[in-house]
Amino acid sequence: MKKFIVILTFLFVGFLNAQVADKPNDVSPLLIGEKIQNTKLFDVEGKLIQTDDVLNQKTVLIVYRGGWCPYCNSQLADIQEIESEIVKLGYTIIAVSPDAPEFLKETQIDKKLHYNLYSDSEGLFMKELGIAFKAPEKYGKMLGKYSENKNTKFLPVPTVYVLNKNREIEFLYINPDYKFRLKGEVLMGVLKALN
Repeated sequence: MKKFIVILTFLFVGFLNAQVADKPNDVSPLLIGEKIQNTKLFDVEGKLIQTDDVLNQKTVLIVYRGGWCPYCNSQLADIQEIESEIVKLGYTIIAVSPDAPEFLKETQIDKKLHYNLYSDSEGLFMKELGIAFKAPEKYGKMLGKYSENKNTKFLPVPTVYVLNKNREIEFLYINPDYKFRLKGEVLMGVLKALN
């Protein structure tokens, strides 16, 4: 009976994290000390990747709305400017969005990004992180286009996680107002403090 209750509790917690919130303010993100579970993503070539394989070292994980978002593009460019400093501290950088691989590749080339971008066009990873919310209806057509019609209904709240090599969260920045992003200089201060 005890085993059954433990399994039921585990499934319920997983179910809560896998939901899509009604509004950005209602998301329930994974928090510091929690561990990111294994989920599938796709690289810019469309190859299936498991998060276990790419989050197996100290990582700066950026989850953004998509290459169509000017605030996201500014953030990605800001991170690119300090990439070498981040790498010197022993971190890898990974950015994930609902964009399909073809659009990720465009963003990577257009913004001259050297770090890896991954597609979560089905939203499994965003839901697992607890940062997915129902997008306003006006976004539906555009989201469909950029996700190759795998997603027309939800977006992630832009989030930055710092993970250790065991996929445990050591730092989290999230703001329901997509216009406000973690600045590169603040991130560098965090990474230096964690080292």
